[in-house]
Amino acid sequence: MSTIAMHKNFDRDTFLRQLPNLPGVYRHLDEQGRVLYVGKARDLKKRVSSYFRSSNHGPRIAHMITQIARVEVTITQSEAEALLLEHNLIKQLQPRYNILFRDDKSYPYLQVSDHEAPRIAYYRGATNKGGRFFGPYPNAWAVRETLQILQRVFRLRTCEDGVYANRSRPCLLYQINRCSAPCVGAIELSDYQADVARAVRFLEGHTTDVLTEIENKMQDAANEFAYEQAAVYRDQMRALAAVLHQQTMEAQNPIDADVLVVEQQGNQFCVNLAMIRAGRHLGDRAFFPRQAEQESPNEVLNAFVAQHYIERPLPDVLICSHALDTQGVIELLQEQHQKSVRVMTQPQGVRRAWLEQAQKNARLAIERHLGETLSQVQRARALVDELQLDIEETALESLRVECFDISHTAGEATQASCVVYTQCQMQPSLYRRYNIVGIQAGDDYAAMRQVLKRRYEHVVEQGTEMPHVVLIDGGKGQLSSAKEVFAELGLAPDYLVAVAKGEQRQTGLETLYFGDGRPSVELGGHHPALMLVAEIRDEAHRFAITGMRARRARARNSSRLEDIPGVGPKRRQRLLARFGGFSGVANASIKDLCAVEGISKAMAERIYHALR
Repeated sequence: MSTIAMHKNFDRDTFLRQLPNLPGVYRHLDEQGRVLYVGKARDLKKRVSSYFRSSNHGPRIAHMITQIARVEVTITQSEAEALLLEHNLIKQLQPRYNILFRDDKSYPYLQVSDHEAPRIAYYRGATNKGGRFFGPYPNAWAVRETLQILQRVFRLRTCEDGVYANRSRPCLLYQINRCSAPCVGAIELSDYQADVARAVRFLEGHTTDVLTEIENKMQDAANEFAYEQAAVYRDQMRALAAVLHQQTMEAQNPIDADVLVVEQQGNQFCVNLAMIRAGRHLGDRAFFPRQAEQESPNEVLNAFVAQHYIERPLPDVLICSHALDTQGVIELLQEQHQKSVRVMTQPQGVRRAWLEQAQKNARLAIERHLGETLSQVQRARALVDELQLDIEETALESLRVECFDISHTAGEATQASCVVYTQCQMQPSLYRRYNIVGIQAGDDYAAMRQVLKRRYEHVVEQGTEMPHVVLIDGGKGQLSSAKEVFAELGLAPDYLVAVAKGEQRQTGLETLYFGDGRPSVELGGHHPALMLVAEIRDEAHRFAITGMRARRARARNSSRLEDIPGVGPKRRQRLLARFGGFSGVANASIKDLCAVEGISKAMAERIYHALR
């Protein structure tokens, strides 16, 4: 890649003439160097020139053009490479004039392990590990629902391999007919593997074949007077038939498809994604783009497809409510994934039923979202008014609150959290945790001073903008500590607000203290500003305490290994590396432990019993 730039004092016509007729990415910047827009182009010269040599732009793009002070272009090897670079830059820079979708890190899968008695499990992460993966699913609930179906119909195990290897009697799931207990030989291994094979075929969409096979097994068992086994097959058929009755499925040639529906109400868009895997509807997920007020549904859909599928697998079919740019973004995605995809906008039969259901879900989602957004905006407005912040009604989404909390257990594993509220909602991708070191155990004031200094000294050094409000979970003491740090950094104390808990820590009785010396206030439990403050404060506390507990557990688990005689640093390191962490070591069998270099059978037995 190579990058060239046009500065404001550079002759624009000369710059445009010098642009190559090559694929790449362009970035429009304003006078402060902020990126306004990121785009890709098959031909950089034609695409970038069109902004300045054409007047046929919508009001949004026309307004952006008036702010352009600089243009940067990056040449790439192909347009597909430009698409990937564009996606990464949009995610990193969050440009003001791009349509932005929330970045969900990953989707959950259902995993069938490669064990001799395979396990079914919820899984989130890379799918290049052992076993088979089915999905992705739209949410965790959809995976767990499928797990329950497989347990009810095929009675497959869900326990960890370490637990499976050390069972001496069946667990509760066997008692309630949700597992056939291969761990203790309650079912022949070959029969269990046959159940797994049928479950896999069910997940692949071959439901009719599975039902026929189970029915034949039931008849064979009945003919051989094995009535108990025949009853098991009968129950499987009933459970599977009940599941199929609840689903709108393709009977012939089941496919993997995504149904994409764009719904608009006023300036708000919703993109509803319905996932169909092996012909079975797994569920929906709604996305609400930002900065799309003046776009068309087609442009919103194209932006979603480009951003969503660049890092995620393409299904066989995309069923869409609006037309897609098949000659542009779809071609690039097919090149990127080395896979063809069929785009449908006028489906028939069961696929039309999927589209209509997705449209209904999209309308419900956008109505719910608008109701929630109105409440969020009202609370943001109340907070702005109460704190006397200089923010216009039309700019409430710019309100940014950063809240800090300290968590520890009697001084152990002290950790601070910083959560961020902006765009009228919490922003988990911007959350940060800070390990607090070098202070006296239990000194919350010192911990607060340390985290604030680490957070805001970079703001001072780099000259970036401060949040409108720095919210401190604590009373006058914590506020004084914060003011000391701000004075040291040369920051005004006006940003600081401390929220002290009321009597018996009851929500609604909090008192707000202000860094600029204003009198403290008690807003009352039903005040919308206090409701927002309490939500942000509680989120900071949750985020801090979960991080602290994880840190404490890591420290304590490490020490549990250290306390075992004969397990020194090298053996501990080998064990943790071999089993992927302490929980893996704790669940490992004696045989598994013996497979680690330097672990004898006697040592493996010592470790095994010490961790029980």
